[in-house]
Amino acid sequence: MATVAKVIELVATSDKSFEDAVQQGLAVASETIRGITGLDVINWTCSVKDNRIVSYKVTLHVAFAIERAAKKK
Repeated sequence: MATVAKVIELVATSDKSFEDAVQQGLAVASETIRGITGLDVINWTCSVKDNRIVSYKVTLHVAFAIERAAKKK
């Protein structure tokens, strides 16, 4: 049987690191999305204040399998 996936775009932020922003994005997405199969980091950006990085932001594409309804007999 073929698998069909859906991809959504999310933006996640962290005051620690890019890696933490990705982990936070995955953690929050997995609260409401079942069967996440992959992440694609599309964009990495930072907010700067007084010549220091104050937050890290990532744009993520989150892929997950579409669940099929059971066929009626």
